[in-house]
Amino acid sequence: MTKRPEDLRSARWFAPDDLRSMGHRSRAMQMGLDGADWQGKPVIAMINTWSDLSPCHHHLRDRTDFVRKGVYQSGGMPVEMPVHSFSEQFLKPTSMLYRNMGAMEVEETLRSHPIDGVVLMGGCDKSTPALIMGALSMGLPFLFMPAGAMLRGNYAGRKLGSGTDVWKYWDERRAGTIGKEEWDGVQGGIARSYGTCMTMGTASTMMSIAEAFGLTLPGASSIPAPDAAHKRMAAACGRRIVDMVWEDLTPDRIVTGASTANATAVAMATGCSTNAIIHLIAMARRAGVKWGLDDLDRIGHEVPVIANIRPSGTEYLMEDFYYAGGLPALMREMSEKLDLSALTVNGKTLGENIAAAENHNCDVIRPLTNPVYHEGSLAVLRGNLAPDGAVIKPAACDPRFHRHKGPAIVADSYPELKQIINDPDYPMSPDHVLVLRNAGPQGGPGMPEWGMIPMPQALLKDGHRDMVRLSDARMSGTSYGACILHVAPEAFIGGPLALIETGDIIELDVPNRTLRVDLEDEVLAARKAKWSPPEPRYERGYGHMYSRHVEQADKGCDFDFLRTDFGKPVAEPDIF
Repeated sequence: MTKRPEDLRSARWFAPDDLRSMGHRSRAMQMGLDGADWQGKPVIAMINTWSDLSPCHHHLRDRTDFVRKGVYQSGGMPVEMPVHSFSEQFLKPTSMLYRNMGAMEVEETLRSHPIDGVVLMGGCDKSTPALIMGALSMGLPFLFMPAGAMLRGNYAGRKLGSGTDVWKYWDERRAGTIGKEEWDGVQGGIARSYGTCMTMGTASTMMSIAEAFGLTLPGASSIPAPDAAHKRMAAACGRRIVDMVWEDLTPDRIVTGASTANATAVAMATGCSTNAIIHLIAMARRAGVKWGLDDLDRIGHEVPVIANIRPSGTEYLMEDFYYAGGLPALMREMSEKLDLSALTVNGKTLGENIAAAENHNCDVIRPLTNPVYHEGSLAVLRGNLAPDGAVIKPAACDPRFHRHKGPAIVADSYPELKQIINDPDYPMSPDHVLVLRNAGPQGGPGMPEWGMIPMPQALLKDGHRDMVRLSDARMSGTSYGACILHVAPEAFIGGPLALIETGDIIELDVPNRTLRVDLEDEVLAARKAKWSPPEPRYERGYGHMYSRHVEQADKGCDFDFLRTDFGKPVAEPDIF
């Protein structure tokens, strides 16, 4: 124990013999508490993202009972504090618009209350980075409790993967190869329990990244949400955070350059979501770690995909991954690519945590010598069309598109795009490059997941199921196909994507990491001189603040004023 009871942050609220602290104590007693609850005990916040419109987090109301039990078992005082729920399904125009707002809410909730340590409860796509970014900026001891993936889907004896099979069956529905009965059957069978997507989409990616950072208990990210082990893990989180407070195990000792490299390597090995790039950069920068696209691409060259999980894999889902040994087994398989000395929230090194891990299925978790894909999940592209970078997921698209050259078909908005893709007679071939622009951080607004551009009906009817698609938007981590995303700078602020026209030749070369339009610099300059910026998306409210301060995709889409280097650290609140 390195911290004394009188050193607890919450003691500033409860311990002094003065008028203000008497008020704090009396109001705590108003809720049925007394001195035995807070005297000499850490106050532990359970930051909960439960809501009635968040199916991925619908069990987190129940899980607070288990976290609370663990906190009591270790001699702490638990307090539940709700924050934004980040419902990926129901939050519009996109949950990404609210990630930074959620991070601010977490940081300020912790700063303004008598909190000594934190259990962050989340998992659906943007909740993990939002919770961690806010907690990193606050700097209190914390650990992340992953919500866990739902059970695998099922329809007519077929194993269904959330998101991934939605896109697949929707293509077939639009192509006329399946009818309404089958479509409704998939709808009813694809989401069978609470929990996050059970493919290696953004949710499972970000929970895995949190564990690779050292911010979860070992193995926590792989436990399915309905499994009884998940409840036991929640209680263990409650016990451990109390010890972390006494040990003063703060996040600056855990989220370092070494653990960021570990998190990136693990992301690449899992066949991660393209969204991982944006969130990894944002989380690292919140911790003061300089991390960018070049670091991600370098590690992507060095670490192959070894998790055979959809959409990069062919058959398995997160439930299978858990039975095979989960993330500890994967990290042991790739241990030569990791810094095993990195500290984790349980007070042990990563190497100690995975030393006894076993791989129970070498087809689900492949050895490095037999990868699913020979390089990492993501590749960063640059060129005159994306001077600040763009992203593609090579393992999840038809290899014939890794090198491609074809004419652009340009849509300036999603309604315009829908007209193109829903026209069965639109003149196009599979060699065309379908472009959606004005869908980036400011253009979307919020960089929605419109980059998973559906296949046009004109090609579906002829049996085609992939083509090169290009956007400054994001796409769901459950998606697949030859989709180039996160083009930076975005079109809405005058990036090169704003300047291309239908018929311009787009050149993609994944092995050489290039993306360009076949136009001379002088032509692009002349078009830029004629370009006029669109009308602003917001003129008041949160959206106005967002538009003025959000950074581009290559910088993690954080607010500029939330960077670690923006100004002096915020002081503790005055208590007078």
